[in-house]
Amino acid sequence: MVSVNEYGLDVFEEMMDNADELQVDILELDNGTTIIDAGVEVEGGFEAGLYVARICMADLADIRFSTFDLGKFAVPALELTTDHPVIACMASQYAGWRIKVKKFFGMGSGPARALSLNPRELYEKIGYEDDASEAVLVLESSAIPDEEVADKIAEDCKVDTADLYIVVVPTASIAGSVQISARGIETGIHKFDSLGFDINTIKHAHGIIPVSPVVGSDVECMGSTNDCIIYCGRMYYTVEYEDVEELKGYVKKVPSLNSPDYGKPFYKTFKDAGFDFFKVDAGMFAPAEITVNEIKSGKTFTSGGINTEILLESFGIETL
Repeated sequence: MVSVNEYGLDVFEEMMDNADELQVDILELDNGTTIIDAGVEVEGGFEAGLYVARICMADLADIRFSTFDLGKFAVPALELTTDHPVIACMASQYAGWRIKVKKFFGMGSGPARALSLNPRELYEKIGYEDDASEAVLVLESSAIPDEEVADKIAEDCKVDTADLYIVVVPTASIAGSVQISARGIETGIHKFDSLGFDINTIKHAHGIIPVSPVVGSDVECMGSTNDCIIYCGRMYYTVEYEDVEELKGYVKKVPSLNSPDYGKPFYKTFKDAGFDFFKVDAGMFAPAEITVNEIKSGKTFTSGGINTEILLESFGIETL
């Protein structure tokens, strides 16, 4: 079984080697933890975001830039392809670790989750273990973690602080926009899982997702970046599933348009909910469109559809 942390560390080291070109900064805390700042106090950029996405997916996906047609003009997009969707997305990329130490808060994703087992039931479900002695974590945060934060992360991962490697990327940054769009395949798999579907039957995946411009604060960018997946994310999955009729039911339920909160930019939905995630329908976090090919039967099903009008509203683009 591949080690997501070993794969992720290779990309982390490559990112350090190209720090100047990527416009990122390398920091070493007093406890030996290495940190890459990909947008907090430095500029970062598209290529930095690509590296962050590669680390999140443990380099088990081909991730490249493309364009997405929004009608009168095009915006940047990401194309994702992986033959290891469950390991890349659920064992590594899924942002399932809320890290809060005193005033610091960040969402943890990437390979280190497989050592901290956040959440444990997910790793039991997919049958994945990683016994690496080094941990690589991506933190979505607007602040650089200090030694106390790193100590807690290292303790949870059961590694020495000198063997902990962290990339920090704010939501309101170009790199942040890129790495969030790279979560398109994962968002679909997570929605499948929430519906009770056996995600271990998902064998291959592909997706194309627009990349949001930086539209304002972290909270505002959280809205526009999620809207890229919710309203224009197009995913393709290859599965091996015995009950084709049952599969059709799942495919129909996955897209975001099934949510009662569908129909307006996510920032507005979040604001109406008092910025309380628990008051937002979880079914909203899903791709706009999915297509599923069942290998054994040769049947292919699709559901959902893109909504460029809402994405344009979310981006707040003015035509001059």
